[in-house]
Amino acid sequence: MNQFTIKDIENLSGIKAHTWRIWEQRYGIAVPQRKDSNHRYYDNENLKQILRISYLYHGGIKISKIASFNGDEIRVKAMEGLPLENGNEYYIKELLEASIDLDEERFERTFQEALKVVGTENTILKIIHPFQDKIGVLWLTDHVIPAQEHFTSNIIRRKLAVAIDSLPVIKETNKKHIVLFAPEKEHHELPLQFIYYLLRKNKNKVTYFGSNVPLDAIDTFRQNKSFDHMLFHLVTNLTNKHAQDYVKEISKLFPEKKIVMSGMLVRQITHVPSNVRLLKSMDDILKFTEE
Repeated sequence: MNQFTIKDIENLSGIKAHTWRIWEQRYGIAVPQRKDSNHRYYDNENLKQILRISYLYHGGIKISKIASFNGDEIRVKAMEGLPLENGNEYYIKELLEASIDLDEERFERTFQEALKVVGTENTILKIIHPFQDKIGVLWLTDHVIPAQEHFTSNIIRRKLAVAIDSLPVIKETNKKHIVLFAPEKEHHELPLQFIYYLLRKNKNKVTYFGSNVPLDAIDTFRQNKSFDHMLFHLVTNLTNKHAQDYVKEISKLFPEKKIVMSGMLVRQITHVPSNVRLLKSMDDILKFTEE
């Protein structure tokens, strides 16, 4: 069973911790569990109820009205209707609940419905990305719910692979040829897969190396094939090497290439070599893939 702090609840619901405490005192909702030491915590059932309450609240229902519902009524209300402007939040909530319960059928069903309604790109950008952000999976991995990381990432990876395979093969193009990879000991491949999808969708020629790639493998490829850009995505740092040092190393090793870096560790870069470009946000990534 997972145990969540009030800070976790704030991050996952988008509602401030002090607001939850006020609602607990005033309406008797979202009441946490207590350990033998009297420390407060929230369990899986607490979290699911909180997600439903926050979904209804963000959807415009007053908290006093939500508090008048019993637990079953809150669950039913949270399943009712999908107003267009709040549809993405509904899917995010459903994916979160499915992840908490390790409910693969529900996760798959929700994912498939989102793909059908909003399309692949918007599903990833507007649903999967904020979903991962909320529970600390992959792109912002703080392991709030560690058991669910493999469960969710494997399903998403399969969906992305299908979407990528459905794209036409780019044989001739006037656009850039990009070598795409994650550095050695970087194993978070989902963000890289999505960048691959965007690049291919926008008719770039891409050589995809995947994750955990040593620089000498790229160097060997350079000796045999021509390419313009190198894009690497760095989320974690398992080599004990500062990201700035890696950027300096790759810049010197490939001085003739245009090197592009994305990922969380972009924020560690204070000195940018002349042949390096930083993509600091999803908007920057989208812009680059469309150029």
